[in-house]
Amino acid sequence: MLLFILLSLAYPLAVYAMLGRFEPRWLAVLLFALALLRAFATREKHWLWAALGTGLLAAWAMLANAALPLKLYPALVNGVLLLVFGLSLRFGAPVAERLARLQQPDLPAAAVAYTRRVTQVWCGFFVLNGSLALATALWASERVWALYNGLVAYGLIGTLFAVEWLVRQRVKARAHG
Repeated sequence: MLLFILLSLAYPLAVYAMLGRFEPRWLAVLLFALALLRAFATREKHWLWAALGTGLLAAWAMLANAALPLKLYPALVNGVLLLVFGLSLRFGAPVAERLARLQQPDLPAAAVAYTRRVTQVWCGFFVLNGSLALATALWASERVWALYNGLVAYGLIGTLFAVEWLVRQRVKARAHG
């Protein structure tokens, strides 16, 4: 699983670094490896669909020898995460609640409501980030695509985590004080 995470994080920069040196069909091997790692590492159905989507992008890149399918991977990841988080708002416990219960199994009602809002915020983030990932894949240069998907997007994710953590501390303080 760690290998999958590292490959996924490095993916945009690796593709950017290799696009001028190798044909897209050969870079599709990296994308196919991500698909296989995801398929073997998962036990949940939605991640199998993500692996299938990744495999289809890799096959498209191989057969057409095209860079576009390689660049669509970050948009696919955001789409799958939007689906996972969005469906969790409708069915079962929201993703943020499930994660919170790992540390505090007996969440109070106010915390459950808060985790629902956090999951909604992440859904909004995945819409925005996925849209920008798609736009950079379709209309931006490879350099801009790599910069956004390999650096800026991670900075935005880190910022959202940090802001949510700060807000959570204030919410907790109000609940206890």
